[in-house]
Amino acid sequence: MPTWFCSREWFFHVGRFDEGGKGVPEDLLFFYEHLQKGGGVFRVNCCLLLYRYHPQAATHSVLEETIWNHRVRFLEDRVLSSWTSFTIWNAGKQGKKLYRSLSPANQKKVTAFCDVDGKKITKGFYTYEESEERPKPKIPVCHFRDATPPFIICVKLDLTGGAFEANLATLNLKEGMDYYHFN
Repeated sequence: MPTWFCSREWFFHVGRFDEGGKGVPEDLLFFYEHLQKGGGVFRVNCCLLLYRYHPQAATHSVLEETIWNHRVRFLEDRVLSSWTSFTIWNAGKQGKKLYRSLSPANQKKVTAFCDVDGKKITKGFYTYEESEERPKPKIPVCHFRDATPPFIICVKLDLTGGAFEANLATLNLKEGMDYYHFN
């Protein structure tokens, strides 16, 4: 579990935690506000704090959907607002969930899904069936080598024995410019 810390001065500058009550991911919201106010992030590769699990922890009151929605809005505000188009890397469950969660304006920016799964690529497109648009939006699905950056990557790292990371490396892209991880 990542842990982060800051000076008291910065804490007050950012504006403290949102104490909105049970179910509010106050640490995530504070972290996003920290980034929006120009705060940085530095990695420390040692254990600084040990958390103890207990069933009454407030973290259990925060719904996964609440965190997902905050993450999507942050992605839209901080990244997608400056892009005119992009590709979602993953034509599977997570990629489609991200697409469906985007605002209509950002859905229109999605030029394609890319993947390595032959079945998805052979099918050639994803139809957004829940859309109220007529005709239903159909987004092309292509092999990652045929896709155009920038990418929002919805693939978890370290799950493919290095295959995904090797595929990404072959494209010689720069993280934070040509792609962002969203997983």
